[in-house]
Order: sequence, then C-alpha cells, then structure tokens
Amino acid sequence: MVSRSSSRWQIAVVIAFAITISYFDRQTLPVAVAAIQRDIPISNTAFSQLQAAFLIAYAGMYAGGGKLIDVLGTRNGFLLIMLWWSLACASHGLATGLGMLMVSRFLLGMGEGGGFPAATKAVSEWFPVTERGLAMGIMNAGTALGAVIAPPFIALVLSFSNWRWVFFLSGAFGLAWAVWWWKTYWSPASVPGDIADERGPSPSWLKLLARTEVWGLVGAKFLSDAAWYFYLFWFPKYLYDVRHFDIKQVGYSAWIPYAASGVGCLVGGWFSGWLIRKGRSVNFARKLALGLSAAVMPWIVLVTHLPVSLAIALFSLAFFGQQSWSTLVMVLPADLFKRSVVGSVAGLVGFGGAMGGVVFGLVVGYLLDHGYGYGAVFAIVSTLHVLAFCLILLTVRTIGVQTK
Repeated sequence: MVSRSSSRWQIAVVIAFAITISYFDRQTLPVAVAAIQRDIPISNTAFSQLQAAFLIAYAGMYAGGGKLIDVLGTRNGFLLIMLWWSLACASHGLATGLGMLMVSRFLLGMGEGGGFPAATKAVSEWFPVTERGLAMGIMNAGTALGAVIAPPFIALVLSFSNWRWVFFLSGAFGLAWAVWWWKTYWSPASVPGDIADERGPSPSWLKLLARTEVWGLVGAKFLSDAAWYFYLFWFPKYLYDVRHFDIKQVGYSAWIPYAASGVGCLVGGWFSGWLIRKGRSVNFARKLALGLSAAVMPWIVLVTHLPVSLAIALFSLAFFGQQSWSTLVMVLPADLFKRSVVGSVAGLVGFGGAMGGVVFGLVVGYLLDHGYGYGAVFAIVSTLHVLAFCLILLTVRTIGVQTK
C-alpha cells in the first residue's frame, strides 16, 4: 500500500514495470521466431496472422479494458489483467503447432489490452496536468525497457535451453509483478492530496463516439500504431531475413532502437510539461511536441539503402520519434476528458491503434510474400505519423479544456 506521505512518482515506476513486462512478452515471439521455426513452420503470411490474432484480441480488450478499469477501479482491474496475460504468455510454451500458437497469441492480446487504459486512468487519478506528460513518459518508457531487455535475454535463454522456456519465464515475471502491485497500489480517492475526485455516471461508448475529438484520437492512433506495431513485430524479422543476422547478432544490436524509444518517451513528456510550466497553453505544448515527434518519422524511407550500422541509427531515430509521439497521444484523454471517462476514452483510442496494427500487419505479410519487398513497406510507414498529426490538428481544436 502506498503511504500518504509517499510520492505519486512511485506509482509511475510500478506501472512502468508492468509495461516493461508487457513489451517483453510481445517481443518473445518476434525475437524467438527463428528458433520456433525449427519446430513449427511459420511463413511471412503466417507470422502476420499470428500478430493479427494478438492485435484483434488486444483491440477488443483495449476498448473493453478501459470500461473494465472504470468499473472495477485501477487496483482491481490491473491485477486481473496482469494475471490473465501472464498465464496466456506462459501458454505459448505448450504449443505444438501454428493453431496453438494462434490461440495463445489471442489470449495474450486479451490480457494486455487493458494495460495502457489502466496506466492512463492512474495518471488522471494521481497527477496534475503539469506532471501528466512526464508521468506518462516514465510509464511509457517501460515499453523501451521491455523491448531492450528482450533480445539479449531471449538470446541467453536460447543458448542454454529451448524456446519454450522463454515463454515460461516471461509468464513468471508477470505473476511476480501482480503480487507487487497488490501490495503497493492504493486508490488516491482514499489518500488526501491535490487531485480532486470526480465522480458521476460513465457515458456510453455511443455518446463518447459522438465527439469529434474521440474520432480524431482514434484515427490518429490507427495510423501511427500501424507503423509502431510494424516496427515492434517486424524489426527483428527484418534483421533475420534481410540483414541476415543470427540470434546472437539480434541480441547484440536489436536493443539499440528500443533504448532510443525509451529516451523518446521521457523527452516528449518532459518537453510538453516544460512548455506548460513556462506559461504556454496545454494546447500549444502538446501539439508542438506532437508535431516535432512526427517530423522525424519520414526519414525511415531511406533505411533499405543504408549499411547496417546507419540503418540501426535510422531505426533508432524513428523509434525515438514514435515513442515521444505515443506518450503524448496517451496523455491526451486525461487532458480532454473528465476522470470518470478517461479509461473508456483511452480504451477506444487504443482500439483504433491496435486495429491499425492488424490491418497494416496483414498488408505487410502480403507485400513481402508477393515480392514487393521492404522498400515499399518503409515508403508507406514513413507517411503515417505525419498524416496522424494532420488529423489531430483538424479534429482536436483545443487540448486542455475538459469535457464530460
């Protein structure tokens, strides 16, 4: 339990570790895929279908999980979510064929879909507007930490055991976190502080979807997460297939762009908060930071023309920009809506992002299996964040004015 004198930043750190486990779990299949293929044949199309199974369930639970968090509360809801996804991740290790892997991937998506709505809800409960960007940046940095740890750790496990133990160990990490969460987290509604408690009936999804801002955030997340899930799931495979890396080389190099993404999480959130503290409006601060994040993304179109060392550097720039962007987009529901509906709005936004990952992932599998190559894929990816930023400018006129 968090004592009344404890800093709210402890909550950000605890949740950051949950996100770390989430992104470690997501990387288990992409990083271990070369080892898994020795037992279970997986084509590019089959690989895209495995990711689609994860993301379809993730999308549905992202929306439903947001509502679940609003109903059960952050503490109980996050505990249930973590227990589910940890057992689902461990179940991958029991798979004997593509179908069983597909089921495990679907169940993992169901569990992990509630993670970010819970994180956004916690931010709205514990942090004032000037601190929300940095708080979400710390939590979102868990994405980078999990992805940084995954390649070398998985390579180490595969060096002395088989791929199944990758999933068993990952599931164990989640169960350990669930115990930590239950002993650590306490609702701020029971702890006097400077965050006002806002209560009231939660509106239906139909009422939320009647708002232009919600559609704008959902659409922007659809576009930008189409790129992010491509990077997340296909980057290790790109290194295997095109740059001809082995598992040791992937373990040695693949963590670098994810480390850059962690810096992006912190910089994007800190920069927008710094602008607000300097007297700039929330609207100006968030949009400037989003625009600068989107501006670095088109350079990825050059990656197929560069030697491997420069390609890794360019991936690092793209990962930095993406996670700076992602941190800011995730805090927008807390800036725009009352606390009682933040989980639901964040869930709808995340649903849009996951569906972008589903659609584009299937497109990528088709393009690669039909001879178009990664050049065409990166050409598409390079445009998505810029389009997403334009959509936010058109649909979210003023950030920082809360609505019911």
